[in-house]
Amino acid sequence: MRTIFGALLVAALLTAAPVSIGYPTPAVVQKIDQWTLKTVYSQPEQITLKMPGEQAPRRFWYIILSVTNESPQEAAEFYPVCQLITDTFQVIPADKKVPPGVFEMAKQKHHGSYPFLESLDFKDHRVFQGKDNTRTFAIIWPDFDMKAKQVDLFVGGLSNEVAVVEHPTLKDEDGSPKKIFLQKTLHLKYAVAGDEKLRANIKIKEIKKDWVMR
Repeated sequence: MRTIFGALLVAALLTAAPVSIGYPTPAVVQKIDQWTLKTVYSQPEQITLKMPGEQAPRRFWYIILSVTNESPQEAAEFYPVCQLITDTFQVIPADKKVPPGVFEMAKQKHHGSYPFLESLDFKDHRVFQGKDNTRTFAIIWPDFDMKAKQVDLFVGGLSNEVAVVEHPTLKDEDGSPKKIFLQKTLHLKYAVAGDEKLRANIKIKEIKKDWVMR
């Protein structure tokens, strides 16, 4: 819960122009007890699902993310926190308001390439060492604001590297700045192009990939 709260709070701060605050960057060389899962991800794709009693199908976006534990740790604990944020200040958590049928459609579509594709509703959070233990997940978001021209995807839980910063305005009971817990997070930025009225033809192009603390 604390990690999710921190992610939401920092997202709000990052999109608030009047706020000036410095955030740490991930370490170039991690400490011996820190790890980051190797990640491979697909281009975002659209998928639609017709719901009972609704005239128009609902639209969703998803990426397929593969994670491999190449660290000295026998098992890395993967607890993903995934968000999509538009340049119109819309924040959409992954897998919220997403019917199970959407994942089933994605799984069927990619069965040949990813026969063991998992949803984010998984029970075993351990990613064991080695390429043979690579796990692959579908990360799904409901359709975002049609007026958005850029979207940012954030995938947390891929690393145990953390940092703590002080909130610029909020205080705790002792009057000291409240602490914000940040986690090394994969950040993918995409440009959105096309006529918003022709949603099926919208094109998304990756323009940036980096790791951030949020």
